[in-house]
Amino acid sequence: MSLTPLALCFFMALGLTLIPTASPAGSHLPPVLRHRYTNGLTVLVRENPTAPVVAVSLQVQMGTRWERPETAGISNLLQHVLVKGTRQRSAQEIVEAAEGIGGGVSASGETDFSEIRGTALARHWKSLLDLIADVALRPSLPPDEIENERRVILSQIRNRGDLPFPLTFDTLLASLYGSHPYAFPAVGQRQAVERIDRAALLDHYRRYYRANRIVLAVSGQVSGPAVVEEVGRVFADLPGEPEAREAMLPAPAAATARQVLERAAAQAQILIGYLAPSLSHPDYPAVKVLSTLLGGGMAGRLFSELRDKQGLAYSVGALYPSRRDTSFFVIHMGTAPENLLRGEEGIMREVERIRREPATDNELSRAKAYLLGNLALDRRTNARQAWYLAFFELAGVGHEFLDRYLKDVEAVSVEDISRVAGAYLATPTVTVLKPVPK
Repeated sequence: MSLTPLALCFFMALGLTLIPTASPAGSHLPPVLRHRYTNGLTVLVRENPTAPVVAVSLQVQMGTRWERPETAGISNLLQHVLVKGTRQRSAQEIVEAAEGIGGGVSASGETDFSEIRGTALARHWKSLLDLIADVALRPSLPPDEIENERRVILSQIRNRGDLPFPLTFDTLLASLYGSHPYAFPAVGQRQAVERIDRAALLDHYRRYYRANRIVLAVSGQVSGPAVVEEVGRVFADLPGEPEAREAMLPAPAAATARQVLERAAAQAQILIGYLAPSLSHPDYPAVKVLSTLLGGGMAGRLFSELRDKQGLAYSVGALYPSRRDTSFFVIHMGTAPENLLRGEEGIMREVERIRREPATDNELSRAKAYLLGNLALDRRTNARQAWYLAFFELAGVGHEFLDRYLKDVEAVSVEDISRVAGAYLATPTVTVLKPVPK
């Protein structure tokens, strides 16, 4: 995928030299090779000869989206345990095997997917695939490692409850999503993580580690056809299953009440959230530009108006993540306790202004350049190239999604910004954290 004129302007303004990271027509990089095996496994290969390295992203359709209150966090716990032992290797031997080929292997569970990722020197790409296949296909789930990872994750959950921003953020998402599983943080909930045992992890693994739920993406100095052949060999034991119809998820039902949390903290936190379009929705590119226009760094309206001009914020921005189902649009501010009400009123004024007054052409151009420039920066490594390929393929929009996305972002107009702001920034859900004395 080539960089757009706006993104090029962004990089030139920073004085950066650009290295192509994708494969548009006319580029020296070959297009992505896609192959689907008879068992349902999909492999994507991007040959990138610029450096003698290779990265692999194996993503599974398994994560928070498929969890329930009693299993919240099971995907993340399972992923961490997978890299702690197989039938052939101990946790230490997995680490040593990865270091021996000049790279590393790790795993995590997220909202719409779970990932096993690895890197290596290009000449060891077969060894890397073999190592990842061992982790994905032959986990031993050692009981002592389960307990070790459980302790680590429970500590992370406690920390989220003690830190002002994560606490406020998790409380807001619970209000936005109600009974929808997106209400759970990917790390999990304490009561569920405490109860999940080895049998539950094994059942979860067997249910979701199926060929038709997995996409494996490879980016680096490799041969596409050779990778397809090798993946077919090392993943031959991956079980497949008929495509099953998934149960319907409850529709998010955002609560519009204003919640106030009181905690000992140095800063007040203000989070204002809205339900927003999914990744596959036609409005996704326009809402991405909207989020950047409002909260995209120092050039965003929120930073310029509320921090620079009014001095109301220590930090301020907007979040709009890519989600398979209904996403969220969250404006956040960290401010002094005495500025809590003024800060909240200031955010709402800026939301109302973007809904009622058209953005300028200059604002729109800056937002697009910032958005596309950051995307290009994020895709410089093979690891991120592989991640993007697998993520979009698994999400159902196709690995070539970004090629369409760039064009769609370029096409966003001032009228589009007004339209999506009016449609999606109408009914806020508000959660604030008010500092109190210790």
